[in-house]
Amino acid sequence: MSSTRVLILGVLLDGPLHGYEVRKTLELWGAQHWANVAFGSIYHALGKMAQEGLLEVVERGEDAGRGGGRGRTVYAITPEGRAEFDRRLREHWSEIMPIADPFLVALTFMDRLPKADLLAAVRERGERLREGFAMLERARHAKRAADAPRHVDECIALSAAEYRAQLEWLEQAAERIDRDEIP
Repeated sequence: MSSTRVLILGVLLDGPLHGYEVRKTLELWGAQHWANVAFGSIYHALGKMAQEGLLEVVERGEDAGRGGGRGRTVYAITPEGRAEFDRRLREHWSEIMPIADPFLVALTFMDRLPKADLLAAVRERGERLREGFAMLERARHAKRAADAPRHVDECIALSAAEYRAQLEWLEQAAERIDRDEIP
């Protein structure tokens, strides 16, 4: 089960919501920064999990309209969905998966770039990581301003630590490249 599906089930533990509310909650938490959530997939996942019996539709279409707006389908987690969430949550705590980062592929072929180009690429990645830090900091402030759960800060903090570790490695690698120690 994808992390997005676990996040959706987890959000619905607090009560029935329509897809837009699920999306807004995940945006508030900054999940796009630390969980690789594709927000467009939320609506498909809701429908699929309802077909699988993990969710139930408690209001449909026009019956679900609020304030005269467009009708929305409201979903609630089922006992089967709760059991699946509990099982998958425990798996997520213990499962170690490699980070599939295209940067690792680039590192594999770093010897194929001229030194000047390699140094430029390392510096550019460093700048992007610094921009990522700024983005994470903005997400942390937005989350606090919207009164999102405090524990979500830990996801943002872990992402920032990963950026810091990679930035530190890049700075050291640039020095080693400059001294012709790598590649």
